[in-house]
Amino acid sequence: MEETSPFGHTLLVTGPESLFAERAVTGFVARATAERPDAAVVRVEAGQVDGGSLAEAAGGSLFASATVLVVTDLSELAPELADQVVGMASEPGSDLALALVHPGGNKGKAVLDRLRKLRTELVDCPSIKPWDLPQFVSTETRRQQGRIDAATAAVLVDAVGSDPRSLVAAIRQLLDDASERVITETAVRRYFGGRAEVTSFAVADDVLSGRLDGALGKLRWALSTGVAPVLITSALSNNLRSLGKYLDGRDARLRDVDLARVIGVPPWKLKDLSRLSRDWKPVAVARAIQAVAVADAQIKGAASDPGFALEQVVLNVIGYRGRR
Repeated sequence: MEETSPFGHTLLVTGPESLFAERAVTGFVARATAERPDAAVVRVEAGQVDGGSLAEAAGGSLFASATVLVVTDLSELAPELADQVVGMASEPGSDLALALVHPGGNKGKAVLDRLRKLRTELVDCPSIKPWDLPQFVSTETRRQQGRIDAATAAVLVDAVGSDPRSLVAAIRQLLDDASERVITETAVRRYFGGRAEVTSFAVADDVLSGRLDGALGKLRWALSTGVAPVLITSALSNNLRSLGKYLDGRDARLRDVDLARVIGVPPWKLKDLSRLSRDWKPVAVARAIQAVAVADAQIKGAASDPGFALEQVVLNVIGYRGRR
């Protein structure tokens, strides 16, 4: 099937995941410039234009008869320009390829709703849910012409974190040095072992598992290597809330994938939560969350020594473990 020409058409990109949005725009611009190499590529921010400059940006130049116009941050568009943008999008003209980018959310939703009703090429870019990150890693690895199994993808997410751009960069780095472009768990741990073994979530895992010496040792090492104290309390809070949701939902007779979605974790994380649940009661989890909230306030200014506050909350949370 022949691909539609970008000229005379509008691409509407919406959603908060900027990585996907940029890829959609880059592909649109590439298609347009491949078709008409002489086209001028113009990028403007919606909040920085008025009616005259927007018309000028779309109108070509003395040196190019065709224009590829990318308008970003559509949520910042002045209300009085909405009719002009909608009009351009509905009839771009044969010499204009128009890409409009809206980050999602309620701001600027009125113009977005109007644009959605037009016959535009629409690309939605939602945020990646935590439980979908390993699948994102697998898909991105295939996109970069490599291979990775599901378990290794999960290890990479644990090691690098939830930022899609960081994951993409890590995949590229691993594939550049991989034999036959296969990412292995050994390679992940070799490249990112320091981050995988001593991160805020590693500290939190030791705390919830009751490993006092390990938790304190990793905490001190993490702080000495520049991990922000607020990341420690954030990881503790996230892990405790996930555990609390698991304790509430484990008897609901849901499939693992559905239970994981309710909790907000990848399905493979349920095994860890099941193990932890043997030593934790709901009331103890609630009290531990309160203790973490106090520590979070302390490290954000109410205490002079964040390290001491974190050590105390580690001791307090471990103390709640096993209590009825």
